[in-house]
Amino acid sequence: MASTAELEKIVSQVRRDIVRMVHAVNSGHPGGSLGCAEYFTALYFEIMKHEPSKFNMDGKGEDVFFLSNGHISPVFYSVLARSGYFPVKELATFRKLDSRLQGHPTTHEGLPGVRVASGSLGQGLSVGIGAALAKKLNKDNSIVYTLHGDGELQEGQIWEAAMYASAKKVDNIISTVDMNGQQIDGSTDQVLPMGSLRAKFEAFGWDVLDLERGNNISSVVAALKQAKEHTGKGKPVMILMKTEMGHGVDFMMGSHKWHGVAPNDEQLAQALTQNHLDDEKDY
Repeated sequence: MASTAELEKIVSQVRRDIVRMVHAVNSGHPGGSLGCAEYFTALYFEIMKHEPSKFNMDGKGEDVFFLSNGHISPVFYSVLARSGYFPVKELATFRKLDSRLQGHPTTHEGLPGVRVASGSLGQGLSVGIGAALAKKLNKDNSIVYTLHGDGELQEGQIWEAAMYASAKKVDNIISTVDMNGQQIDGSTDQVLPMGSLRAKFEAFGWDVLDLERGNNISSVVAALKQAKEHTGKGKPVMILMKTEMGHGVDFMMGSHKWHGVAPNDEQLAQALTQNHLDDEKDY
């Protein structure tokens, strides 16, 4: 069990990884990745029951995670490496030819920690539900976690999956929506307003929890622990997590313009200064 201070240091290191990875190839998605640094850190370093050194695709007897909004791969790769799934130095290959760390996670490169290709939005909830049902069939009491972008909820497949999960009482899944209010073309309210997501998921039969401070590591850990207590009670569990696009880098914060734009040299230096650590462990 890590202390809050230890987790906060990991979050800062992950943010350093994100901006350096995207800057190095002038390509990638820093905004959403930065906003989800606390979630991934809490999940992989505090909440999930998993064994990185023994990774296999089945995931029997351990908690498993599926990233649905695959474009935020930088934060996913950073946390996978930092928690021991593959060497941290491999982060330097992000988005390069023949790398296992493609822009969107894929499976044919055999990257430990990645169990499904994700890039086409809307599919991760269906995959997670399938994995959760498989665990029930195998008498496996571990939990399936999924993460989604709020803009992704504009995809119809999400709602088909949501309806199925409650109808079949898939109560061993904890899904989270990253509610940063931004997507590639602007705010979600400008592109396609979704109204009350709480009301929608409750209408679809889900147990819904609100996480107002998704960029506070203690709040994220507490919310995930609370969500675990809601599993096994006949309903799938949804966390609505409010975050800020680009959190931790002041000139990126709250702007959809940093959805998929890499920082230049000067901007990288600013971002790293804002996430300085006395014991930096950059790759």
